[in-house]
Amino acid sequence: MTAPPTPPAGDLRVLHALRCAGFTDTARVAAVTGLGESDVESELIDLAVAGHVTYTAGVFGGWGLTEAGRAADARRITEELEAAGARTAVAVAYDRFLVLNPELLDICGAWQLRSTDDVPVVNDHTDPAYDARVLGLLTDLDRRAQAVCADLSAALPRFGRYGVRLAVALARVASGDLDHVTDDMESYHSVWFQLHEDLLATLGIPR
Repeated sequence: MTAPPTPPAGDLRVLHALRCAGFTDTARVAAVTGLGESDVESELIDLAVAGHVTYTAGVFGGWGLTEAGRAADARRITEELEAAGARTAVAVAYDRFLVLNPELLDICGAWQLRSTDDVPVVNDHTDPAYDARVLGLLTDLDRRAQAVCADLSAALPRFGRYGVRLAVALARVASGDLDHVTDDMESYHSVWFQLHEDLLATLGIPR
């Protein structure tokens, strides 16, 4: 059987967005990549013709990778990494990310649950002082995370979207949209999870 053709360079951002974000709709792929929705839709159609993505219709429908698409993405990002000579830089940044990752998970846990009489209860966000302390920790972590994102972007420009998206999520929280800590599809935690997936995929590390 003949393998599906490798997607053109312009499709890599869209293809890889589905690898990291998972099954999703056109609008979210646009948010992940920073491309316009019409451009994303055009590239998704081309990828579907090539056999790399499929579309499921319906209220809960969206785009997802095929096995051929996942294999094509793995090839393309490996080629990109080696052509840029960026493996060492990305690996060093990944090590720094791993230092921050448990801290981010602890912060998200503290945001969702708090202790009352040593019993964990759902954080209903009725204690502004408590929430402010947690958000202070997140803001401090973000300063260090942005440095990691900057180094990743310098090594491979496609990583540049992560710093932007994390900053947007944090700004939305600061403006009162508390779902952007953990609950929104573009929350700080969601973007962080995708960054983790991207680092693993780029370096060929199994989860």
